[in-house]
Amino acid sequence: MRHFLNSLFVVLIEPSSSQKKIVIQQLEEVGITQFEAVDTGQEALAIIDTEQPDLVISAMFLDDMTGSELVNDMRDNPVTRDTPFMLISSETSFAVLDSVKQAGASAVLPKPFSAHELKRAILMIMDWENPDALELNQQMQVLLVDDSKMARRMISRTLEKLGIGEITEAENGREAVPLLQSQHFDLVVTDYNMPEMDGHELLKFIRQMSNQPDVPVMMVTTEGDESKLQAIQHEGVSAIMDKPFQVQEVRSMMESVFSETG
Repeated sequence: MRHFLNSLFVVLIEPSSSQKKIVIQQLEEVGITQFEAVDTGQEALAIIDTEQPDLVISAMFLDDMTGSELVNDMRDNPVTRDTPFMLISSETSFAVLDSVKQAGASAVLPKPFSAHELKRAILMIMDWENPDALELNQQMQVLLVDDSKMARRMISRTLEKLGIGEITEAENGREAVPLLQSQHFDLVVTDYNMPEMDGHELLKFIRQMSNQPDVPVMMVTTEGDESKLQAIQHEGVSAIMDKPFQVQEVRSMMESVFSETG
């Protein structure tokens, strides 16, 4: 495993010299020796675009942009669209962290963290690149509902890694309703917070008024309000998964969902 980590090329963006030193020490401790450490987002984007690293690790607040803006720039560039991105931050604000998760972060690692926690997060992220033994029926029909284009892209990529090739997308619950009434789906993957019709309202429609009330519904969300999460559990959600998520987590949850429904 250490040999695998040693093969990774990482770009680190950290404006604090003391924090940068700590993270570099931890990277070396877990076996990562190939990296570039810079202070600003623009420096990082120049490196990322030309050298195409295996992983980008960034603080939330940089001198020239935020971590959310950095990952947005990466996701808008075809060259860096799928490059794994890890945020390291002591930030606890839901609104701040939600912005970077919605932008397409692969993981959020809270400060302070140990080398062991860093290694675990990196290994989970790099499962994006491990297609072995991640197989589900390619004929499975999945309805993906999320108002964030970036989030839909990341979720679709995860489902494709699992062997699912038939994915229909909708931007919110209102768009999803006619799709549910006109075609069969084996699974619905939906965000919670959406305009027009949110995930809770969509779940209630599926369970109470749709043509397929028993279809498994997986809720993917950054929502932290326990009362809201309990409400969707009461309505019959099949699984709840936090953003960002990893392939292994999705696979385990889907195996659990379909073993119960099968």
